[in-house]
Parts: sequence; structure tokens; C-alpha cells
Amino acid sequence: MTDDKNSSAHEHQGKKVVRDSGILSGIYGMAFIGATVYYIQHAATFWEGVLGFIKALVWPAVLMYKLLEFLK
Repeated sequence: MTDDKNSSAHEHQGKKVVRDSGILSGIYGMAFIGATVYYIQHAATFWEGVLGFIKALVWPAVLMYKLLEFLK
């Protein structure tokens, strides 16, 4: 077992499973909530709000793609 506060370890079918939540998941969660609020506030219709929710889910992947494309 680790001493890290953010890690949890337990037995799962005879194997030790360690999960580390880390700070990045918290940052991603706050960014997701912020992006969702932004896109939904600017939506004029229900379906634009749904599209905004989907955009909030995938914006980190698009950001990384554009960044790597820029650094190419």
C-alpha cells in the first residue's frame, strides 16, 4: 500500500489494484464544468446545448491536436 493521500489500493481477485486520482483529474473536471457552462450559456436552442456538452467533453483532444500540429 502507498502512503500517498490521493492513491487507493485494494485487493481485486487476488491482485493489488492501485488507483491514483492525481491533480490533473481535478483540473480537467473544473475545465469541463467551465466549458459546459460556457457552451450552454451561448446556446440558442436545445440541440446547440447538446452540441455544447459534447464539445466540452472533447475540447482537450482538439487542443492537443492543434498544439501538436502547430509544433510540427
